[in-house]
Parts: sequence; C-alpha cells; structure tokens
Amino acid sequence: MSIFDTEVTLIDGTTKTLASLTKGPILVVNVASRCGLTPQYEALEDLQKKYGAKGFTVLGVPSDQFKQELSSNEEVAQYCSTTWGVTFPMTEKAMVNGRNRHELYKTLVKTKDGLGLAGPVMWNFEKFLVGKDGSIQRFRPTTKPNDPKVIAAIEAAL
Repeated sequence: MSIFDTEVTLIDGTTKTLASLTKGPILVVNVASRCGLTPQYEALEDLQKKYGAKGFTVLGVPSDQFKQELSSNEEVAQYCSTTWGVTFPMTEKAMVNGRNRHELYKTLVKTKDGLGLAGPVMWNFEKFLVGKDGSIQRFRPTTKPNDPKVIAAIEAAL
C-alpha cells in the first residue's frame, strides 16, 4: 500500500485518499490556531498559490496534540479561512502522536529529519513533503515553509 492510498477525513467531513488531493507532491503540516508558529499559515498559502497549478498541494492537519487548537473543526475552518485566507485542503482535527495517532502520521514519523532523527512530531507546524514517488522529507516546526531548503525540495519534487 502506498502512502497515497491513506485516507483522511477533510474538515468538511468528506473522506479522501492523499492521491485524490494532489497530482504531485504534497506537504503535510500539523497546524494549530493558537501557536506562536501560526503565522506560518501565510507562507503555506503562498506555497499553495505558487505551486498548486503544477500539481503541488499543502495539506493542513489541525491537531490539539499540544493544546493550541480551537475546539471544533468548524471553528478551525472559519479561523483559517477568514484570518489567513487558506485555500488548501484541511483535515478534521487529528492526533499526530501517541496510541491514537492518525494512520498517516504512523508512516510520516518514521521519516528522519535533516539531523537523522525520526520519531514523534515535536510541535505544531512540523512539515512532511511526500514526493510523487512516495519518498518523504521531514522539516521541523521552526523551519519556515518558505525556507530555501523547503522550496528546493518542493521544486525538485515537482
């Protein structure tokens, strides 16, 4: 089974596979509305606008794992739309760590970051770039979406 066969439930309640959400690479990011890193939404939306026509997609995964997300999917959707103008797909709230970790994250957390470390998601806005071939690159939360390393990885994956 490919990672692109993994199902996610979108914030509107519909279920999709990753493959149905993108024609190219997908940047999976666990997001939170009340985090110091929340301004990264702006750069994520910029990436979606810049590369979306080339088949790239950002996928936001709201998580209250670190107690910084709004209480309902509806509140999250409204906040992201009105505050940040988010147009990329968002999932319903999901666990990214622990026993109840979403199936997608069971695969993603096996990926090592630039320092060779795998394991649990460290904080909100950890980024996983899944290439068309299923390869995965991991960028830790403080690496901004518009960091040259992230941009180079996206462009190479297109």
